Parts: sequence; structure tokens; C-alpha cells
Amino acid sequence: MKKFSRHQKLTLLMMLYDIATVLLSYFAGLWLRFDLRFTELPSMYVRVLHYILPPYSIACVLIYWAFGLYRGMWRFASYSEAWQIIKAVAVTFALHIVSTVIVSRALTNHTRMPLSYYAIGLFLQTMFAAGIRLSYRLYLLLNEKQDGAKNKVMLIGAGVAGQMILREINHSGLTDDRVVCFIDDSPDKQGQTIDGVPVVGTREHILAAAKKYGISKIYLTLPSSTAEQRRDILAICRETGCQLKQLPGLYQLVKGEVTVSRMKNVSVEDLLGREPIRADMQEVYDYINGRVVMVTGGGGSIGSELCRQIAGHNPKQLIIFDIYENSAYEIQLELREKYPELRLEVLIGSVRDSRRMFDVFDKYRPQIVYHAAAHKHVPLMEDSPCEAVKNNALGTYKTAYAAMVHGCEKFVLISTDKAVNPTNIMGASKRLCEMIIQAFDRKIKAGRADEIPQLFTHEGIENADKDGTGEVFRNIKTEFVAVRFGNVLGSNGSVIPIFKKQIEKGGPVTVTHPDIIRYFMTIPEAVSLVMLAGTYAKGGEIFVLDMGSPVKIDTLARNLILMSGFKPDVDIKVEYTGLRPGEKLYEEKLMAEEGLETTDNKLIHIGKPLDFDTDVFLESLEGLMQAAYANKKNLPALVANIVSTYRLKQAG
Repeated sequence: MKKFSRHQKLTLLMMLYDIATVLLSYFAGLWLRFDLRFTELPSMYVRVLHYILPPYSIACVLIYWAFGLYRGMWRFASYSEAWQIIKAVAVTFALHIVSTVIVSRALTNHTRMPLSYYAIGLFLQTMFAAGIRLSYRLYLLLNEKQDGAKNKVMLIGAGVAGQMILREINHSGLTDDRVVCFIDDSPDKQGQTIDGVPVVGTREHILAAAKKYGISKIYLTLPSSTAEQRRDILAICRETGCQLKQLPGLYQLVKGEVTVSRMKNVSVEDLLGREPIRADMQEVYDYINGRVVMVTGGGGSIGSELCRQIAGHNPKQLIIFDIYENSAYEIQLELREKYPELRLEVLIGSVRDSRRMFDVFDKYRPQIVYHAAAHKHVPLMEDSPCEAVKNNALGTYKTAYAAMVHGCEKFVLISTDKAVNPTNIMGASKRLCEMIIQAFDRKIKAGRADEIPQLFTHEGIENADKDGTGEVFRNIKTEFVAVRFGNVLGSNGSVIPIFKKQIEKGGPVTVTHPDIIRYFMTIPEAVSLVMLAGTYAKGGEIFVLDMGSPVKIDTLARNLILMSGFKPDVDIKVEYTGLRPGEKLYEEKLMAEEGLETTDNKLIHIGKPLDFDTDVFLESLEGLMQAAYANKKNLPALVANIVSTYRLKQAG
């Protein structure tokens, strides 16, 4: 025998309750009309009730079912459920009037029942129908208001999204949270009460209201606000020490997905105070489609994201080249799992090894190269300047040369804002990379690619012009371009992971200088713009990505401490350690003398190349290579002789 579920049993009991209360409502209506005296009830009215009420009560149950009154979870009942009850009762009452008039005329030739009978019956039917369904919600609400031990929540934004979150928190009974106040900047909402919760002020009142109401959680329910607006409000909220969450955006509101479970923690990206960059990548994907693409440094932060975005858009083949096998293996596993049909090659090697680069380019013939391989850690490179030059400058030269003589169509160098007026060898080596790209472009456009020296540390083994005819240098079409941007959040060596680890250990959080600033961008944003800039390339450009407004590292560190639930310099100390060797207080996106040209994309600009003697520059690289491989102590001075903007710190 089939057993009824708990819900089915409750539904059946609710139906029996409705039948009984409908019968009682209209009998009581007639009884009250005649002063509660049974003997005074006219027999003709009783006969009408006898015929009308039983089928009417059954009809009420069917109509209630149609309006969903047996499907609701009444512990969540609120305005919409009450409105459903009112509509259902209105329909049944209209049916009752019509059927009563028809039956009364048929049985008694009487034109109508007493008007007070209808009024009292309607009132009682409504009260019985609503009372049983809303009483549990009222019980929970009263208990919530009496319970002072629950987490008190402040909602910022008293619009539609805020009211939906309020309803879920205060009316569900599923959490220990309770919304006690709203904050909203709209003058029209000041002093209003929404479902019993007051709007207590604008953003200027956040700190005072948090203290007054004992707030422990603040939810930002402003899905249509700009990133700058959210940043400014969150900056105030963080001073309260409360837990912070926010709605992701308008999409959830439109889709009706505004729930507490959809609230997300305030992330580091929110501290940037700008909208995420969403570039139209169709042109890039069309260009990649069906081509062989190679990414050097493909296991690194930028390189691996380049591989992810390329892999999803139908390249003929993707070649990942890296010297560090662990990171290369990780991205290999990820891409093979996600894109099983992808033709993927993962190769281990060094961009400093021209024989290896020639072998790779000769075998796979990549048409597009994204050159992300580089040493990027400023203090470490200050201690090992020869390695910075070997890997960054000479590695770029050898890779670019191999690309040029093997038919590569486009070579995109990943550069850095540290190449602008560099104060450290890492930045200077990246400026050398940019100059190499510009020198190659000038020679190719002049039809003199054969004048570009081939740098060897093992001369002759992989000579490009083996037959001595110069044929290899004819019809070279490679376009060389550099893309320059600042720091990326979450990249290897970024300050964010370092700060988080320091916070987890209880501090101190170390900042080099209270005034140091940096430009930041997320990895996917940076990579998208790198790829887009590459499609704009005509050869020789240095593209500069718009990084938004700079961020003070000290502010970033303190915000991370607050986001973790601690107070800076109280729970976790912030210590200033002094600028590291070669470190600048601020990074520059563009040299002043370079100027700036616009592109079709407002987020990508072109820096006008600095003028330098290409032949002298190319000739100087031979001596620089010999000095680097000989580990000469004066290498930074040699670099400074080539890179005029390198501000070399003098010893002593």
C-alpha cells in the first residue's frame, strides 16, 4: 500500500480544514445576521445553505489548488502569497454570489440572501484561509524580533534587489541572520520602512549605523552600480570590520537569481575600482582559427592564460614552450582534459638556446608566436643581472630571429611598464627586448633582414644562411610587436598571494614604502588585450594597455587585512621595509617622449617608438652577449650605455 508523504498528508489536512472553515464561515454569517439565535433562522435561508455550501466548499478547494495555495512553503509566506489568497477568495466569493442567487430563486422565489450574510461570510472565509497559512510566518517573525542573538545584517541598497534579499533573510527562518537596517543614497527613501526594516541614512551613515545596530554583516545589493561606486562604498564598509558580501551584477537580477546564496565575497578585483575589461575578441579568434600558435613561457601566469584562451578557439596546433617542466605539465593536463581534440605539443627548452629554437621552429613552423618567457622578479634580477640579460634580451633576440627565418607571420612580445625609464636591470632588459623588436621591424621593412646579426654562443651550428645565397632573407613578412602593461593580480610574484600568506600567519604584512603605487589588471583581462593588440599590429609598435587608475600598495594591504576580518595595526601589523634594490615608487606606462596614438580600441594605445641608431644597437648586442655569458660585473653599466633611459643607481 502506497504511503503518503509528509507534504501530501499536510495538503490533505489543509483541504479538510478549508472545507470545514468555508462551511463555518457562511453558516456563521447567517447566524450572526440573526443575533446568534438558531430558532430565528428562516427555514428558506437554511434550505439555500443546505444546497449551496457542500458543493461550494468543494469548489473552493479546487480554486485554491488552481491558485497554488496548497503548493506554498508557508514558512516563507509574504506579500505575494497573501495576494494569491486574496485573489483565490475573490474568485470563490463571486462564484458563491452567483450560485446563491440562482439557488435561492429556484427554491424559494426569494430574490436574495441578506447582504450582511455575504459580508460576514467573505470576511470569515478570508480570515480562515489567510490565518492558517500566514500564522506560522507571523510566529517566526515575532520570534526573530525577540531574538537579539542573531547576526545583524545591513543592506546597502533599498531597491528591488535589496528587498528580495531582505525577504529571503528575514522571512525564511533558514539562517541566523536578520536584516535590521537599510542604507540608500536616494533622498526619496530616507526615513522609509520596508517590511518593517528602516532606511537609516546614506553612505555617510554606514559607520554610525553599524555601531548603533550592532551590525556584523554588510551586504551590498546594488547590482547596477559602477565599479567606482562599489569601490567607494566598500571603502567605507571595510572600516566597520564587518563581513562584506555583494551581488555579482544585473544579470542575476534580470534572471531572478537574487538570493543570499548568490552573494559573493568582496574580492581583490573589487579593490581596483574599475569595470572589468571585456574586449570584443572575435577578430582575434578569427585570426587564430586554423593557425599554428606557439607560446613561450607557456606554463607561467600570463603564458598559461594565453594557452587557455587560444585552445578554446580552434587553432590548427598549439605549441607550449617552457623551461620549467612542472608548470608546463600542469597546463598540458588541464588543456587535454578540457579540449581532447586539440592538437597540443608541450616542449621543454630554453629560449636562450638558439639551436633548440631553430629545431622547434623548423619542425612545427608556428605562424603566430606569443613570447611570454622572461625573468620578471626585480630584486632577484638585481642580484643576477647577467641572467636577466641572457634570458630576457638575448632569449628574445634568438627566438625572434628563429621566428623570422622560419616564416612566422606575427611575433608578439609581452613587455612591462617596468621597461619605461627603468631603474632596475629587469626593466632595462625588457626595454632591450622592445628595442630588439623595433630593430628587427625596421630592417625587415627596409628589405635588409640579412643585416640582422645572428647571435651565437656556438657559432655555425644553426646558421640560418647555410648555403650562403641569402635566399632565406628574401620575402620575410614577420610582423614584430610589443605589448606593455603593469602588474597582474594573482600572477606569480604578485603581492596579493604574499600578503594573504602573511595575514594567515598573523602578520606582519610587509610593504616596502607607504607611498608606493602600482597599476593592476587581472590575468584574463591582460591576456585578452595582449591578443587583441597583436591583431592590430603592422610591425614595430609598442602597444600600451590602459590599466586604469594606480593603486597604493599600502591601501591594498590594509584592505586585504580588513577583508580577512582583522584590523590593520591592531590585529595585524603593517610594517614598512624600504624600497628593494631597483624598485620604483611608481611605475610609468609610457615614456614622456614616446607620445601616444589611439587605436580602434580605447583600452589599447600605441607608443611612438623612440629614435635610436638601429645599426649601432644591433652591433652592440654582440659585446653585451659576450659580457653576459662571461658574467661580467659591469654588465649593468654596459646595458646603461645602450638603454639611454636606464637610470642606473651608482655604487656608494
